[in-house]
Amino acid sequence: MISGRTQIIAHIGVPTESFKSPMIYNPWFEAIGIDTVVVPMGCEAEDYPAFLRLIFKLRNIQGALITMPHKVMTVGLLDKASPSVRVCGACNAVKRDEAGRLIGDIFDGEGFVRGMQHKGRTAAGATALVVGSGGVGSAIAASLAKAGVTRLGLFDTQVAAAEKVAANVRGHYPDIAISTGSNDPAGWDILVNATPLGMNEGDPMPMPVERIASTSFVGEVVMQREETPFLAAARGRGCATLVGTDMLFEQIPAYLEFFGLPAATPEKLRSVSKIRY
Repeated sequence: MISGRTQIIAHIGVPTESFKSPMIYNPWFEAIGIDTVVVPMGCEAEDYPAFLRLIFKLRNIQGALITMPHKVMTVGLLDKASPSVRVCGACNAVKRDEAGRLIGDIFDGEGFVRGMQHKGRTAAGATALVVGSGGVGSAIAASLAKAGVTRLGLFDTQVAAAEKVAANVRGHYPDIAISTGSNDPAGWDILVNATPLGMNEGDPMPMPVERIASTSFVGEVVMQREETPFLAAARGRGCATLVGTDMLFEQIPAYLEFFGLPAATPEKLRSVSKIRY
């Protein structure tokens, strides 16, 4: 029940039809009696800078979840950014401090690494290819570097985007071998689709699936459906896989801590969630 005391977490991005967070957060808040609600807000890119500032003028705003296409733009709107935000140049969580400043952090990469660990795989000593260098791709690249990969490949159809992420990661992790310009999955231990490809019927594959080895761990960020054709193809080749919603369940505990809300485990969140595709 929404009341006059209800605190709002804005979930900002487009298109909202792919959002899964409200179907996880809101059942959890209801189950534990927290008067907070996550509300999807479809804000276009041209309106976003003004909108973000205005929504944090609300008395009952608890914070904001930021998703595509606003994660990179958000960085320049913050008053204070976490080290992870500075490394990857993107932000997916914003809150207001006591002084009214906008504070930002990012948890996409942490969610991916935790999800992989729960599947029995580790980034330490492995090699990884991340296709897509937007907000979520850069966050995953940064977290994989932090977790100890020895070699990192970055690919984006916007070459400058991949080069920028590579430069940022090199600045903080100079011992990692980083390459750009190829989405060939052959020879990589970890493969990540961090693009929107797979959200819509008929989308091309983010990488040549026939080149994926059965020993590779394959994950992606698409949440429009439980399993995309890309992940189905990877699983068909014998790969262990991580779906987009797995990553989401793993990162939500970090979000809850960031917003000052009661803690949860991925298992508890799954037990009450009402995910629909």
